[in-house]
This record gives sequence, C-alpha cells and structure tokens, in this order.
Amino acid sequence: MDSDLATLSTRLGAALGVRGWLLATAESCTGGWIAEAITATAGSSAWFDRGFITYSNAAKIDLLGVSPATLATHGAVSAPTVHEMVLGALIHSRAHIAVAVSGIAGPGGGSAEKPVGTVCLGWGQHGETPRVETCHFVGDREAVRRQSVVAALTRLIELAVRDQGSDVRDQI
Repeated sequence: MDSDLATLSTRLGAALGVRGWLLATAESCTGGWIAEAITATAGSSAWFDRGFITYSNAAKIDLLGVSPATLATHGAVSAPTVHEMVLGALIHSRAHIAVAVSGIAGPGGGSAEKPVGTVCLGWGQHGETPRVETCHFVGDREAVRRQSVVAALTRLIELAVRDQGSDVRDQI
C-alpha cells in the first residue's frame, strides 16, 4: 500500500479508536480497495467490522437492501443509491459509521450525463442522515478508483473527528 493510503488509514483508525467506533464499507467501483487499505493497517481489527463488495445491482439489493426502484429510477451511480448503501451497511453490520462508493471508473461505461470518473460517495453514522457527494475524478481506471479510496477515507476521518476537541483532532 502506498504511504498516502497508509497514513489515511492510520489516522482513521486513531480517530475511530478514540470514539470506540466500528466501521463498515459498502463498495462497488472500488471493489474492496477501501477495505484493503484499512485491513493493511495493523490493529484494524479493533475498529473495522466488515466490508460489502456490491459490484452488481443484485448484490446491492441482496446484501444492503438497496431498493430495486431506486436502482431503476436513478441507476447504480447516483446519490440515492449510495445513500441507501450507507444505510444498508449500517443496518447489516455492527458498525457505528459506514462509507459507500459507486462510480464509473472506465475506460468504458460512461455517458454524457455520467461520464467516466463520476463517483458517488456516501458516509454516515447511526441516527443521522448520510451525507452524499458526487465527485468527478480524472485519469485512468486505477487513478479514478484510487481517488475514490482517498476521498472515502478522508470523509470518514472528518466524520470521526467531528465534535471532538481540538486536542483530539490535533493528535490524529
């Protein structure tokens, strides 16, 4: 794993450790890369509960409870789908927070409406409405996927340190 991902994962683990929280991931276009970055970090078993790789629409429905109507209306790469993926990861795990990602990494599969590099990220915690962001990354397939992993880990760190005092934030 490269040093940037290692640093982000270590920081995330520290932030989750302070809160005593567990994490779940729900991944489509990243194919488990977020979970791989996390589990490459020594001690991650203390704060990583599980990962769902839901590459197909059927997997999103079966494992996370994403509504077939949401997929039919909005598509797999959409804010509503990723919102439901976050909720499903929280419901079907013991995690306190979760992240979800679905996107078009390329080189094919894009459209005028959703070009290659379009990635929807969602993150949230129990009792709160998940946040969702649509990103437009550039580069080849690996670059788009890596940027998605970086963005996901970064959003999770922000969530985990939210509402913490500056002394805790400065340590992470």
